[in-house]
Amino acid sequence: MTSLWKRLVSGLLLALLSVCFVNDAHALPAFARKYGLRCSACHEAWPMLNYFGQKFKDNGYQLMNDRDAPIWQNNGYWPVTIRITPSWHRESTDKVAVDQAPTGQQRITAHGFDVGGLDLLSGGTLDKNISFLFVLSSDETAAFHFESVNARLDNLFGSPWLNIKMGKFELDNIVSEKRGLTLTANGGGYQLYHFVPLGDNNFVGQIGDNQFGLEWLGHSANDRTRISATLLSSNDGNVDLPGSNSYSGFFAASQAFDVGKLGTQRVGFYAMVGQAPTNVLTSDTVPIAGGGFGNKTFSRVGFNGIFYLKKLDFQVVTQHGSDNAYFATSTAAPGPLPAGARSAVWNGAFVETHYVYSPQLIFIQRSEWIRMSQQAIPGTPSNLGDIDNYVIGYRYMPFMTSRAGFAFHNEYSWIRQRGGAPDGTDLASNSLMLGFDFDF
Repeated sequence: MTSLWKRLVSGLLLALLSVCFVNDAHALPAFARKYGLRCSACHEAWPMLNYFGQKFKDNGYQLMNDRDAPIWQNNGYWPVTIRITPSWHRESTDKVAVDQAPTGQQRITAHGFDVGGLDLLSGGTLDKNISFLFVLSSDETAAFHFESVNARLDNLFGSPWLNIKMGKFELDNIVSEKRGLTLTANGGGYQLYHFVPLGDNNFVGQIGDNQFGLEWLGHSANDRTRISATLLSSNDGNVDLPGSNSYSGFFAASQAFDVGKLGTQRVGFYAMVGQAPTNVLTSDTVPIAGGGFGNKTFSRVGFNGIFYLKKLDFQVVTQHGSDNAYFATSTAAPGPLPAGARSAVWNGAFVETHYVYSPQLIFIQRSEWIRMSQQAIPGTPSNLGDIDNYVIGYRYMPFMTSRAGFAFHNEYSWIRQRGGAPDGTDLASNSLMLGFDFDF
């Protein structure tokens, strides 16, 4: 097995495992405590927002009444929430490079009791129309990082069309990975939001990750129309300016409309376009922070929508992605490209369905597909790197109060990537999880 295949397989496995139980969703009972509301007022099933919850968020965590201002709050109020997920889970991958295996690879299956990462969340208003969000997250080993830290100026000059946010935050996309309802290793994140073709080294274009930047958000008074534009550092949310002076832009817009008894539907689009370094300056072969150069372009564009059919709703996302040939072939610019090298291009989509039996019980499924449209190297199999991902599960929430939330979560997920195994065949993995998801 070549070192390239080893890196590709290792990268895929790390990507699959990295989303295991670290779904940094922002559900804060602290807001419910502040306003005396149940969590179900803002959440279809926590942490997924309903229409009222999205409007509350867009208004800068304000209901636009006297209780918004901190000066009117009880002195004993402290807007902090903790969230963690103890669980039993089973992980199985069919083709892993193993020294002891006669063929050099074998299926690896592991199962047992475990715990996910911990989130410490705080958010609210500092004064009227000045709001903040802070999320300190750890992995399962208690290694902490800043998942979110941002401040907002809301309703500038009295207009809901002028809202400015700066810091590290989730990109403004109506179908949110950070508020997703799935938690397994193979289903906890949206593959489409993190997809990188095999052989590609562009880590910057992952729209599912929180990013550093400056965002303008505008919305109508009833929040039916939303539009945003964001300037981002091209470093995928990493601190201390690790790359060069390169920037990316993220743009989104959506429109909601009523369809009688079916409820409020919403459709929109998003685009992430920009450039990022493909090379870095070194000192004694050690990369220099801020020394990135050889910037090349990338793009992710698509349509999305949220559609309701009484108790059934559908979240639909499409994407057309492209990475410059230097990213696609992992070549450091201005070095020579492999013969015939060109941009990597792909298309993808997913449909996530929720059946809300009651505010306490929700059934979930997601089907996701990514297909390569153009390989970076001519002659490469056209389906190399294609992904199929399927998730099914449910969340039962025996109570949702202004003090705490608790859910019993049961989920199964399966993923396959064409050509991702050590021997160049397909690589498939599956995850099964039974766990307690709680916040306070």
